[in-house]
Amino acid sequence: MKQLTTPLTEEAVSRLKTGERVLLSGKIYTARDAAIPKLVELIKEDRLGDLDLQGQVIFHTAVSPAGVGPTSSNKLEIEENMGILSDAGIKMHLGKGKISEKTIKILEEKNAVYAVMAPVTALLESRTLARRVAAFPELGMEAMHELEVRDFPVIIASARGTSVY
Repeated sequence: MKQLTTPLTEEAVSRLKTGERVLLSGKIYTARDAAIPKLVELIKEDRLGDLDLQGQVIFHTAVSPAGVGPTSSNKLEIEENMGILSDAGIKMHLGKGKISEKTIKILEEKNAVYAVMAPVTALLESRTLARRVAAFPELGMEAMHELEVRDFPVIIASARGTSVY
């Protein structure tokens, strides 16, 4: 199993293969239906401030006292913004579910990947070392968070124009 630590380099991402299993460590960001459109608005307006997305992972989840678990990535608010987020530096989009051929091609053009994980909240909570609200606190558990994680188990679902689906 390959081990990766954030921020991800262009070279590390370009070597990932569809179907490859990865243990992900380091700081990652969370955002889902409510936060992603707000984040994209900040990107378009060049108002990211201290949010540095270069080489980062965005995990499609909410953060609650019960822990974290992936949400479906093929929701309009999430999937339609993967290209813009990749342009802003996101190298790995992490969630669950099948994404479209159009999105797979966009990720290939941006040297970004899509990874999935089973909805295993208890396991992920045990591998989350720290958390803080990074943006949009008014969204409650759907706010964008920065997590410090150790050995998050993921599978590369789309890389270099191919998909496991």
